[in-house]
Amino acid sequence: MLLFCIPISQVFSASAPVAAEQVPGMVEAAARQHVVRWAEAAGLSEPQVSVTVLPGTRPLAACGQAVTVQGADTRLPSRMRFIAVCAGANGWRYEFIVRALVSARIAVMASDVAAGKVLADEDVLLERHDISAISDSISDPQEAVGMSGKRTLRAGEILRKGLLSAPTMVKRGEPVRIVARREQIEVSMAGEALDAGARGDTVRVRNANGTVIRARVTGAATVEPVSAPVTASSPSE
Repeated sequence: MLLFCIPISQVFSASAPVAAEQVPGMVEAAARQHVVRWAEAAGLSEPQVSVTVLPGTRPLAACGQAVTVQGADTRLPSRMRFIAVCAGANGWRYEFIVRALVSARIAVMASDVAAGKVLADEDVLLERHDISAISDSISDPQEAVGMSGKRTLRAGEILRKGLLSAPTMVKRGEPVRIVARREQIEVSMAGEALDAGARGDTVRVRNANGTVIRARVTGAATVEPVSAPVTASSPSE
């Protein structure tokens, strides 16, 4: 959810002339527009945005030409850089540091969950938090449900994508159920997983006839065929 996911090439401009005291307001408007666009694109739940333009050390001057404002570094809202440019031979270029405070309803832990345990609906809830310095928060609890923590997750902790991983649903050497569906017809048979995999992964499976196929993991110890047989007989392990 980094801000650089939104193009920063868009220019915010004002026609001439521009008084010196107007420039920070232009920068604030450009930064706010940028953060609001990012929040919308990120699908944040009920975002709230406030923007502060920090005063610089160099005095500003009026501009008799058009002034443009453009983002230079917008990776995190907590610290962004915007550049204002006064066009013309006697123009100037001024850099501003902008701090945005962004809060939204995001996924947090409802209770302690041990590392590796699959998260259920009751383990996750939505709370409003400041996410200005968080690049990988989760807006939809369903993105976390079915995942597992790389470490123990504590009650009240903000869920971040980097803390989660897809749990292993199929383990190498263990029995699996191969389910093939076509229209209204479903056929299943027993097999043995030759690879470990999480939901959505493609693994090798040896079916009851000894044929090795590639299959997609669809659930706990369950796969569906995705290709023709890899070999006509059992491979050497």
